Amino acid sequence: MSEENIKKLDHFGKHKELAYRIQVALSELRPYLEADLGNITLVEITDDLVVKLQLHGSCADCSMINMTMKGGVESAIKNVAPEVTAIEAINL
Repeated sequence: MSEENIKKLDHFGKHKELAYRIQVALSELRPYLEADLGNITLVEITDDLVVKLQLHGSCADCSMINMTMKGGVESAIKNVAPEVTAIEAINL
């Protein structure tokens, strides 16, 4: 996982292991987002386990982003991190 859109695990403090699992899931989705000139970054995991993501490129203003977030991103994250309480895009 050496993409520039992946923050260093130390950034996530006590949530390092959770951040790693989420970043792996996002890395699997990334080629599909990049094919449409978009991308996604894990920005923050709050103490109450809310995952905050930032969308980039065409993903930030795509008319299908709500479907992508619900069906693709949320599903992928919940598969690897069922303890996550919510997933939010900070720039929608």
